[in-house]
Amino acid sequence: MTATIPYTFGTVLPISVEKAREQVELALKEQGFGILTEIDVQATLREKLDIEREPYLILGACNPQLAHRALEADPSVGALLPCNVVLRTEDDRTRVEILNPSMALAIAGTPEGLAAAADEARDLLLQVVATLEAGTRRVEES
Repeated sequence: MTATIPYTFGTVLPISVEKAREQVELALKEQGFGILTEIDVQATLREKLDIEREPYLILGACNPQLAHRALEADPSVGALLPCNVVLRTEDDRTRVEILNPSMALAIAGTPEGLAAAADEARDLLLQVVATLEAGTRRVEES
């Protein structure tokens, strides 16, 4: 029997998307990631379709060293970069979901170095989640 690997992992924070974004960016920075792209789905749907929805952001996070290693292993992997981090409102809280790089890059097969870079990115992003959860406990304890 084959185990199913989730394509996202994350946490729920008891704060707004705006406040969560600050914490997410700080936690990403601690692990060597920066934000390359941002898609404000709420604003886009409002502007293009005149639809109102809860806040929903997609941040494109990149760790330059890991991206370089992955691109050296397979130049086409750029189509799967950066790592998407979603922040969305859920019951007056913010759900943070991060694309599992190991799962995403599995699409490309396993050229030497690619799987290792993806696994390292996954481990760093899991640290981001742990940092966010630790921060949540501190906020709740205050």
